[in-house]
Amino acid sequence: MARAPPPPPPEAPAASNNDVAAAAASAASAASAAAAASTSTAADEFFPAESARLSGEVERVTPGLEIERKASQRAAVGGDTAILPRLLDASGVLQDAASAIIDDTFNKCFTQTNEDSWNWNFYLFPVWSAGMFLRYFVLFPIRFVGIVMATLLFAISFIFVHNLLRGKMRIRWERGLVHLYAMAHVVSWTSVIKYHGPKPTKRSGHVYVCNHTSMIDYIVLSQVTPFSAIAQQNYGIVGLLQNTAMEAIQCIAFNRAETKDREMVQRRLREHVQDPDRLPLLIFPEGTCVNNEYCVLFKRGAFDLGCKVCPIAIKYNKVFSDPFWHSRRQTFPQHLITLMQSWAVVADVWYMEPQEMQPGETGIEFSERVRLMICKQAGLKPVPWDGMLKYYRPSPRMCEKRRAEIASSLVQLLPPKINLNLNAGAGAADGGAGGVGGGGGGGGHGGGG
Repeated sequence: MARAPPPPPPEAPAASNNDVAAAAASAASAASAAAAASTSTAADEFFPAESARLSGEVERVTPGLEIERKASQRAAVGGDTAILPRLLDASGVLQDAASAIIDDTFNKCFTQTNEDSWNWNFYLFPVWSAGMFLRYFVLFPIRFVGIVMATLLFAISFIFVHNLLRGKMRIRWERGLVHLYAMAHVVSWTSVIKYHGPKPTKRSGHVYVCNHTSMIDYIVLSQVTPFSAIAQQNYGIVGLLQNTAMEAIQCIAFNRAETKDREMVQRRLREHVQDPDRLPLLIFPEGTCVNNEYCVLFKRGAFDLGCKVCPIAIKYNKVFSDPFWHSRRQTFPQHLITLMQSWAVVADVWYMEPQEMQPGETGIEFSERVRLMICKQAGLKPVPWDGMLKYYRPSPRMCEKRRAEIASSLVQLLPPKINLNLNAGAGAADGGAGGVGGGGGGGGHGGGG
């Protein structure tokens, strides 16, 4: 006898309109909150030119974006119209927002290395104590006294040369003093620096670009060959050095907040590069200090000068010290003292072959190509962020705009009937609010009458 076919499995109860609307509202709220916390949205708001550049040349296809694209393709060809799968298709937005929070590559660019404790056992603690005593009570006093004496000698000699000598002789002596002072700083950290490749020479039509970890990058490079540099105008001790010693070697200082300064800097850069009698020009195109593990986007100014670009890569060994300088947490003198209290500053410096803009290549593409060369040589991870974002926070207007966009994308996934009900409910809520406001206005007029 043939068996009767098994009964069909019971169908899941259909979701009501209220349940689906609540699920959509909940998903929209969670997605908007996560997206507001995402740093990538801030980049689109504060630097529209950079975001346009990224979208036009280096497209970031995230896993969440791929999910959204597949969902759109299924909807376009008349795919599955069930409510739950269509709502789950919107999980790409949530996935991208959550990934930005979990793997925050932007803030990692400005995080200092935390050393793990290794001294809390009976046989390593004596060794650690001896090392601490040697660093803080033997090496540090010697280094500190040495750099103080070098600073006093430099100041006295520089004042003497600046006021008594004239012409090319004064320029030559001032540059020599700056060179010696940079060497004194390198000695005060007990530095071990290896230089690879041909050293820079004074010649026109060349500009040098380098990744940036700290202001000591300039000192490390200038103790071999004095450079002219472009730097943000500072105050205090650093500002005093900029207005005296740095001025002697024709450095260019500017203020990021002043538009006129930007135009002046671009004009002075072109004049400097074309003058064969001036020192080689050194630019840090990242525009801010990064922790020597990542490399943020380069500013294009150095790559639009119409000259050859010579890349320089610096890689520090953080086993002996962490040279990353966070200017909002440490003043520069405090940073120097921290380096003098470490074991040593160990680094490798690579001077690479000059690069020219290729036919059909834009300044942005040229800067990206040079950035990738430096990252490959120094073992840095390139990230698609503008380093100046660390000085800004996302505006409330931008957050609200992003919330509205995500909520709209989620509502569009609902069937037409539910969508109409949601729109009608929103219209009724707006009408009720208007009615209440109108009533209040009427009362006001009545009181006035």
